[in-house]
Amino acid sequence: MFNKPPAMLLLDNGKIFRGFSFGLIGETIGEVCFNTGMTGYQEILTDPSYSNQLITMTYPHIGNYGINFDDVESSKIHASGFIVRDGCCPPSNYRATDSLENYLQNNDIVGIQGIDTRALVRCIRDEGAMNGIISSNILDEKKLQQLLKAHPPMEGTDLAKKVTCSEPYIVNQNKDYQKIVVVDYGIKKNILNLLSKEKMELIVLPAQSTIEQIMSHNPKGVFLSNGPGDPAAVSYAIKTVRDLLDINMPIFGICLGHQILALALGAKTYKLKFGHRGCNHPVNYIHSKKIEITSQNHGFSVDENSMPDNVIVTHYSLNDKTVEGIKCIDKPAFSVQYHPESSPGPHDSRYLFNEFQQLIKANSYAKTK
Repeated sequence: MFNKPPAMLLLDNGKIFRGFSFGLIGETIGEVCFNTGMTGYQEILTDPSYSNQLITMTYPHIGNYGINFDDVESSKIHASGFIVRDGCCPPSNYRATDSLENYLQNNDIVGIQGIDTRALVRCIRDEGAMNGIISSNILDEKKLQQLLKAHPPMEGTDLAKKVTCSEPYIVNQNKDYQKIVVVDYGIKKNILNLLSKEKMELIVLPAQSTIEQIMSHNPKGVFLSNGPGDPAAVSYAIKTVRDLLDINMPIFGICLGHQILALALGAKTYKLKFGHRGCNHPVNYIHSKKIEITSQNHGFSVDENSMPDNVIVTHYSLNDKTVEGIKCIDKPAFSVQYHPESSPGPHDSRYLFNEFQQLIKANSYAKTK
């Protein structure tokens, strides 16, 4: 079926899946997760939130529409590896400029195809997220087990500093627009696009930026981006956001930014059994009494029972009742766990970018600046 060199996926629990190489020949280690989207593999691969993860696509045919350079969410692939049932090649789409396998090879990404991805997903759902190693080079189980054993777990790992920008930069520069600082924990391109559409000038700063560095730009608001890793490990960001809350700076957070805001407000986070990843997750927006179909990618969640009295839940997951959005009632700050910018995914939640704009306009701190 596959005219490719043999490859192996070994999980932390000892289970082995044998298949064929897909992409670069070599080895790679990461946390094995799964995404339920039928499309959007290029946006998924280039989402920095997937750093240190081996992505399993649940849809069986991946790569059929190829690759183009308009749909990337960052400058490179951030996922550590890729797992599919059938890597389709050659592609068939008028927009395609290359095949998915060539794209993986050119970005030094090791993958595997030809395995039973349904069985793999059932394993993760039953036993929880765990590390794994993909190899199309070393096929000795004992050697792979040694390599895998030395790899750290996702809990307690700060990955924001790995994927953040190295230097500040400006997007959508315009002296007539509201100046917003974007703290980059691993931001996606389409978030910047949608903030720009709200007539905001964006100063993008590294994840480690202090309140002094943020305020030196005299912003009207601060956006906290998505990103990978354990939010509780990003202690420097939690402190900075706590400082911003103290001066009533308008804040909007997405994904990791949502979790960091919650931690700064005094809540706690915990690791989900297998996370939420896909573009078809239903969320209940309590205020509007409407159901939004959302794009999601997270392995941690905010503990509702730990939230202080001045924080309310605005959105719930209809799949497992976990917290999907919060709002501070005495500070101009709100956040959502899911990805309203989608890319890939539905556009049900893009109103949130305008709500950030309206929060800035109504806030007394912004009015005085």
